[in-house]
Amino acid sequence: QVQLVESGGGLVQTGGSLRLSCAASGIIVSINDMGWYRQAPGKERELVASITSGGRTNYADSVKGRFTISRDKAKNTVYLQMNSLKPEDTAVYYCWGTLQYIYWGQGTQVTVSS
Repeated sequence: QVQLVESGGGLVQTGGSLRLSCAASGIIVSINDMGWYRQAPGKERELVASITSGGRTNYADSVKGRFTISRDKAKNTVYLQMNSLKPEDTAVYYCWGTLQYIYWGQGTQVTVSS
């Protein structure tokens, strides 16, 4: 079965950067679409960014211009480069990928301090 493993979260000051990675294992074929959700206490789950198998990207308005999603199809890995981080970006970030089903990563905490 497919397993998604996330890494790269941590604590950073306002204006700093982090790069999240999410690697899929357990399959030979390429994942179709991949992306990132985030969830902060007291807030609705938000779709942060997604990237299709063809490379088409979409971003939430709140991160547009600051975050960049990319992928390595051969490695079944998706990345989220986060620049100019704000306290409002503090959340648990979950990666996901689609094949027959939607597969989820375990989540990684991103904390942006003032």
